[in-house]
Amino acid sequence: MSASERGSFSSSFGVIVAMAGSAVGLGNMWRFPYLVGENGGAAFILIYLIFVLVFCLPVMLCEFVIGRRGGANAVKSFALLAPKSAWPLAGVLGILAAIFIMAFYPVIGGWGVNYLVKALNFTFSRAGEIDYGALFNSSVSSTVPPLIYMAIFLLASVAVVAFGVKNGIEKCSKVMMPVLFFLVLGIAIYAMCLPGAGDGIRYLFRPDFSAVTGKTVAAAMGQAFFSLSLGMGAVITYASYAGKNTSILRESIATVSADTVFAIIAGCAIMPAVFAFGYSPEQGPGLVFVTLPALFADMPGGGIIAILFFIAFLLAAITSAISLLEVMVAYFSERLKISRGWTLAILTIFLLGLCTLSSLANGPLADRKIFGMDLMTFFDYTSANFMMTLGALLIVLFVGWKIGKTVYVEELTNGGKIRVPRWLLDGTFFVIKYIAPPVIVAIVLVSILG
Repeated sequence: MSASERGSFSSSFGVIVAMAGSAVGLGNMWRFPYLVGENGGAAFILIYLIFVLVFCLPVMLCEFVIGRRGGANAVKSFALLAPKSAWPLAGVLGILAAIFIMAFYPVIGGWGVNYLVKALNFTFSRAGEIDYGALFNSSVSSTVPPLIYMAIFLLASVAVVAFGVKNGIEKCSKVMMPVLFFLVLGIAIYAMCLPGAGDGIRYLFRPDFSAVTGKTVAAAMGQAFFSLSLGMGAVITYASYAGKNTSILRESIATVSADTVFAIIAGCAIMPAVFAFGYSPEQGPGLVFVTLPALFADMPGGGIIAILFFIAFLLAAITSAISLLEVMVAYFSERLKISRGWTLAILTIFLLGLCTLSSLANGPLADRKIFGMDLMTFFDYTSANFMMTLGALLIVLFVGWKIGKTVYVEELTNGGKIRVPRWLLDGTFFVIKYIAPPVIVAIVLVSILG
């Protein structure tokens, strides 16, 4: 498949918004707030930020280098850069991680569709009349409705990918991301002004290191990789569509910055409201679906804001889902030499089956456990805490010890056309080669040993 047949982004800005769209999504709006609540608040955030800046940025640079240098899907890029070796298995692990994530991600997206329908019916305009915890539990534990909403979300994501890289992924991201940012920023400002919100703000920004355990550290790293779409082939795949004049360093810093800022804003939109309305910050995956509706019910014009928020929520979720779909489409269409349309059709049927199992894990299949976890939790935990972190480990080993510093510097400087401070090149490569591998191994061991 030629480069023209594969498609490409139209500009550097297209790369940035697509990468930001891949990173900013349910990882920020759904997963980050409830993990903050389950892992002690500010201490978790601080550890998360350290991982993002010290480890995740270098890992993202590595994925950009592999993707643009290879110019192919997540598996073939490794094969082209290291012919006749076992390194393509690192790309295979990324494909598997994307599949595992897409085994539950559309289920959460379907919850968003469900809540958008409720918002359109102004369900969240009746303050004090609804038990939002009970509403959420009944919504996700039923059998048929969640499956319908999940299918709607998945098909909407498939439709975007069907239009291709430039006309689908890039155009979608350019529209969705600004809308989402300003809506969530507005909600955060309102939430922080609520009576009693100060306790939530302190919870977010005053660390209590006595609450930190090995589980906290592992969860922070897992969330960092999950949120930034690392170790799942998404960055490699998107980088393969980037032009040779694209600044890898600029795009990576912009993506990491956008994702981190948005995660903090999402936390500020949710945690102050959690404390203001007397909810527990340890509610788990349903936190965003319990707290925000209560906030909308109390907010002037909250019925309209609820509609806008859940539209933005879905659009953000779709921008991340399409990056995961594109990982699979790029690989299977190029590997099997079949059209994108047929690849999407086959993947859609396959993912509908996996997502059905995940959705039913909240109801009829709740008692079916794998290693003590229901099916949906298993897909989430395994992908974030093992597949993605192991994928990241292989990626830094590949760049640090296989293709080496010369290739790394060539790609970051675009063959010497871009000036990058020597200390930055040396420092990031030192982290990639010597620091990141043992740290990632240590955290994975913590996850395994509990």
